[in-house]
Amino acid sequence: MPTESARVLLAEDDKRLAQLLASLLESDGYTVTVVHDGQRALHEAMTGRFDLLLFDRGLPGREGLDVIEALRAHGNTVPALILSALGNPSDRVEGLQRGAEDYLAKPFDIDELLARLRVLRRKSAAPTDGLRVPAGTLFPQRHEVVTASGATIRLSERENDLLATLARRPGQVFTREELVDGVFADADETGVVDAYVHHLRKKLGRGCVLTVRGVGYALGAAR
Repeated sequence: MPTESARVLLAEDDKRLAQLLASLLESDGYTVTVVHDGQRALHEAMTGRFDLLLFDRGLPGREGLDVIEALRAHGNTVPALILSALGNPSDRVEGLQRGAEDYLAKPFDIDELLARLRVLRRKSAAPTDGLRVPAGTLFPQRHEVVTASGATIRLSERENDLLATLARRPGQVFTREELVDGVFADADETGVVDAYVHHLRKKLGRGCVLTVRGVGYALGAAR
């Protein structure tokens, strides 16, 4: 059993199997959030805080590996295990190449699944380095920026996720639509991105986020 409650995002469209897996994981000490389609899985993974991702490959709306690829493109590095009825070597290789840390074919042995999740949990629990930002160092798991002088600036969850997305890919310009999809998936307009950029600039200075006119936003340059 994990030494502390690890948070698992379980995406499985077979609701009976999802309920069974959730019960088994909870009995092994995990805290489980269950979704049944790929778009919801992407939203939860980008806006929630999880230690492990357990995704069926054949999700409706957005295929499991497509979700993993989108997460990796936005800097999300939470370890992921894919479950799939497609179990040929080429299928497993594709899963690993597209961003999953592990791949288990259905039907599977529950003890093997739990053992593999424990291995991924150890990766997730490893210390996470901070991300360099113009104001200092961002520690995403703590929702904090520590300045060069040692001051700590607390961020809201959305502020933290937005800044972390930019900081994980310095130099890349993100469109507002990309940021809505990756950080504000429950929003119905791109103006929310502008609002949170404004919040970050008030806390960290105008240079923390660079506006690229006609395109979107990027991490500001360090001074």
